[in-house]
Amino acid sequence: MKRSGIKILGTLAVIAVILISCGLLVPERLMIPVQGATKADWNAKSFWFSPWGASGVHKGIDIFAREGTPVIAASSGLVVNAGYIPAGGNVVSILGPKWRVHYYAHLKTVHVTSGAFVSKGSVIGTVGATGNAAGKAPHLHYAIITQIPYPWLFKAEKYGFERMFYLNPLEKLHTQSR
Repeated sequence: MKRSGIKILGTLAVIAVILISCGLLVPERLMIPVQGATKADWNAKSFWFSPWGASGVHKGIDIFAREGTPVIAASSGLVVNAGYIPAGGNVVSILGPKWRVHYYAHLKTVHVTSGAFVSKGSVIGTVGATGNAAGKAPHLHYAIITQIPYPWLFKAEKYGFERMFYLNPLEKLHTQSR
């Protein structure tokens, strides 16, 4: 009897360590990624809006602010990409809790490098209009991409397979005072 109880506790401990190391038990309380922004600075209906330019669907939200306004990390994590891509312009991608990638695009400047660890609330760049946002009002395009899709939650049959990998940032952002 004692041995089986110890085995069960040992198994539970291993499972807990795995879940914690994957970030699945880490609480996720995200900050609005533009300094000083409020709900009034984005259109709540813009997530998964279609048709949206060459991509067909808008896979994040656009947070409008003055050019040069600090962009802050919505969560702590590892910078997996900091650089330039044609559509996003100057971008930063951060692997955060729950294996979710937080994608920040159209930045005027980037203040972090790939491989760096950033803390929630630290400045990672500034609001701009680079990439396919050139000539438009300065804003941050912010998206959350999950590595662990849950097709039953995202109605894959209605919205398609791709939507399983994009979370609605509006449901995740903590919009109260910081």
